[in-house]
Amino acid sequence: MRFFITCTASWKALLPIRESRYKLKNFDLQLFNGEKTEEATPKRKEEAKKKGQVAKSSEISSAFVILAGFYTLKLLGVSVYTELASYMTACLSSLATGDLTIHAVQLLFFSVGIVIVKTILPLLLTIMLISVLINFMQVGVIFSPNVLMPDFGKINPLSGFQRLFSKRSLVELAKALFKVGIIGYFVYRFAVVQTNDIPKLISMDLLDSLKLTGSLVLDLAFQIITVMMILAIFDYMYQWWDHNQNLKMSKQEIKEEMKQTEGNPQVKSKIREKQRAMAMRRMMQEIPKADVVVTNPTHLAIALKYEQSMAAPVVLAKGQDFLAERIKQVARENKVIIVENKPLARALYPVVDIGDIIPAELYQAVAEVLAYVYRLKKRLS
Repeated sequence: MRFFITCTASWKALLPIRESRYKLKNFDLQLFNGEKTEEATPKRKEEAKKKGQVAKSSEISSAFVILAGFYTLKLLGVSVYTELASYMTACLSSLATGDLTIHAVQLLFFSVGIVIVKTILPLLLTIMLISVLINFMQVGVIFSPNVLMPDFGKINPLSGFQRLFSKRSLVELAKALFKVGIIGYFVYRFAVVQTNDIPKLISMDLLDSLKLTGSLVLDLAFQIITVMMILAIFDYMYQWWDHNQNLKMSKQEIKEEMKQTEGNPQVKSKIREKQRAMAMRRMMQEIPKADVVVTNPTHLAIALKYEQSMAAPVVLAKGQDFLAERIKQVARENKVIIVENKPLARALYPVVDIGDIIPAELYQAVAEVLAYVYRLKKRLS
């Protein structure tokens, strides 16, 4: 008796623990019910693309734009210097010998505009072309009016504070610090290596000093651009991964999308069930018109009909198991002859459907059955 009481008390003491574990399991199931673990569907990706949400790396655009700018300067540097030098020479000569009138000032500003266009326009066009080309290669052509619509949620201080300390902001901060560190390192390395060459610029003439300075600056720029290109590749991979992660869906979202695109599965199942029921009724209505029902005898049943106007006997009904029994029952009720022929039933069932004529290789076997049916009907009449 004491043992029973002790066991009962221990069991009661364990009940709250068991109940708490049970509740915890229920809580965990509810918690992970909406977890986004499934890959985005094509419809979800297309909707995100229409909203302007695409995988795009600004680092790739920046790296290629800087590369194009410095490479254009390297190619056109001599012509730009020649153009500027000739213009300054002509401008200073005319100012020294001519009068400074309003017309002269107008011509001066006009010539300045022409020189700026001739020297800077190729660089600007190259940068613009490369920028458009890189963005096109990343995302293609996207027209998204939703991006142009004002979003007052972006000026909400609370949401802005959340974006400030979000994962994306931290990644962007890390990238910026890394780029500053890389540029600082290469500038420091450049200054250390070129310490002995920089003082030589004092003793050189203007053209030679400009050539040396341009060569050193371009060398430093291309070293930094190489590192930026490598960083841009990793950034694009991260942006692609982050974009796919943000588009992931929960199982419930996928079910809801399937309901929207393909219809509710339960409704479709009900529709198919009603269609099968209607087809079943039509098939049962055709059985009384049959000449014979060929059976297996218990698993299969095929109702056949033949008239002189037909090219070959036609299948009016077919079924197996429960449906076969139902076909035989309707045939008995309407005095349709039932013939047991296992080989013929097994040969007919997989190759014919309702409304089909029998295949030519089974003509002989079906003809024998129909001949037997006609003889039997004549004998009974």
